Amino acid sequence: MRALTIDHSAPGHLSLRAVPDPEPAPHQALVRIHSFSINHGEAAFVVPSGEEGSVPGWDAAGVVVRAAANGSGPAPGTPVVTLGPAGGWAELRAVDTELMGRVPDGADLGSAGALPVAAGSALRALRRLGPILGRRVLVTGASGGVGRFAVQLAARGGAHVVAATSDPAKGEALTSLGAHEVVAADALKAIAPVHGVIDVVGGPQLVSAYDALAPHGILVAVGHSSGDGEDFPFGALFGDAGRHDRSLTTFFLMDDAAGLGADLEWLASLVARGELDPQIGRRDDWSRTQEALGALLAREVAGKAVLDIPVATGL
Repeated sequence: MRALTIDHSAPGHLSLRAVPDPEPAPHQALVRIHSFSINHGEAAFVVPSGEEGSVPGWDAAGVVVRAAANGSGPAPGTPVVTLGPAGGWAELRAVDTELMGRVPDGADLGSAGALPVAAGSALRALRRLGPILGRRVLVTGASGGVGRFAVQLAARGGAHVVAATSDPAKGEALTSLGAHEVVAADALKAIAPVHGVIDVVGGPQLVSAYDALAPHGILVAVGHSSGDGEDFPFGALFGDAGRHDRSLTTFFLMDDAAGLGADLEWLASLVARGELDPQIGRRDDWSRTQEALGALLAREVAGKAVLDIPVATGL
């Protein structure tokens, strides 16, 4: 099969080359990949510093060509969306059956491939807030990949969604996704108290977002796109003056993956019915992956970047 592999001698640290087909473990299915999406973490960290010769790729969608030997998971011919720690940027992928979800027949696999990390993280982080019906939920970095899904899913869950963005020009788009309020990223200290926060920025924004929590509120730290550390001023963690019993918790999707296949299947069904917008901002042939990675790092992609793999003969 062909795959994009880490090659630190090549421009962009990637080469498209022939590699051996993956050998699935008994609990894995073999999937022919149709499309994959790239995430900021892959562009910023995985590709520049990955192991030589390895095949990156977290998110991918395709069709099962060989079912898992242990009888779990879908049958051959089933369209699926998949998640894994690597291996998605290839024509074939061996995937744990608990990390794949069925995609409705006839649905766009590229749209499904945009879901796993961003939509999966948004969904599971929101669950950590507990009931959100009628409650105020703040999403920082709301115009990014995770943020756009968090806004949509929080609104679907009945929350009053406050979307924070560093780009005022994106306010109308966030409102169309379900945000009830759009605020500037540097104005979080002025907002009314919120029940929960989905933070994908880190740094000073996380500190300000934590300060906006109402008593018993929860902040879930999902991402750290700012690259800055957190410096809480003296008194920020005091429990007096109505600021008591507030929680801050970290989140990593691959450590919260039990049952994720069912979530991916549900998310894919929402996309297929037009009830969840995958927000694909760039779509190319996988031969242009390096260009897409550069555009993602330069923040030139409004939403997700998806790459399609042409079907090769002999697979």
